[in-house]
Amino acid sequence: MKKIFIDTNIIIYANDSRDRKKQSLSLALIKKLMLDGNGVISTQVLQEYAHVAIKKLGQDHSVIMRQITLLGNLETVSVTADIVKRSVELQKLYQINFWDAGIIATAEMASCDSIMTEDLNTGQMYSGIRAINPFGI
Repeated sequence: MKKIFIDTNIIIYANDSRDRKKQSLSLALIKKLMLDGNGVISTQVLQEYAHVAIKKLGQDHSVIMRQITLLGNLETVSVTADIVKRSVELQKLYQINFWDAGIIATAEMASCDSIMTEDLNTGQMYSGIRAINPFGI
């Protein structure tokens, strides 16, 4: 079964009604990955979501807690010192944002085939993992 990593921006769009098209696509993607059992996230993704949900989306804390509980049903990889070290290596190798390198490092640790994101170059391979923009942009 192919494992797919979900970047934070997909979760943010699923919770942001300002762009109904991206919200709908994000919700459908997350639902499919949950039902298929091949979706992966990290503790970094959960933290980034919570931060944006509080600061930018203005979501109630109870909503954020429910979302984190729901997302916890996906395979969740905890960020470790080894993942942080790998992030540093990947940041240098690909000349990308450190946090994006962390997403790649975690996806790599979880043996993912692809990363659903709009932050990386769609179609590009990063450490054998394909970046895919689910919005077709």
